[in-house]
Amino acid sequence: MAILVLQGPASAPHRLGIETACALWRIARAAGQVLSFRASASASAFAASLRQGVDARDGFVLVDPADVAATADPAELRDALEALRVPYVEVHDRSAGVLDLSLRPDAMPLATIVINGDLASGYRIALGIALRRLVPAARLGRG
Repeated sequence: MAILVLQGPASAPHRLGIETACALWRIARAAGQVLSFRASASASAFAASLRQGVDARDGFVLVDPADVAATADPAELRDALEALRVPYVEVHDRSAGVLDLSLRPDAMPLATIVINGDLASGYRIALGIALRRLVPAARLGRG
């Protein structure tokens, strides 16, 4: 299985930080998972990435919308999230960016992580949730 990180505009790798991205990658790898990043340059590209879905080997998605809430067409974004067929967690570094889309109950995120001013901590928590869903407890050292 793999974990895909979908990043909205303004969330180029430097937003998260190369050191943090590498640390997350190492954590996932130690648990036997592949972590990959896909950045979007615009709100439309972000929605298109969601609509394209994920690779067949992707079992979980971390969704970092960044500034999408302010610029996206809410209907387009809602439709794209409702088409996503794997569990996901939203990650935000400010509460103003949280997506408020009135999604169907089966299309809601597993969790929405908001740690104002600390995106790296939000990603670590989201990755922990993904790993707990994908990796047997014994492999995480909790067996």
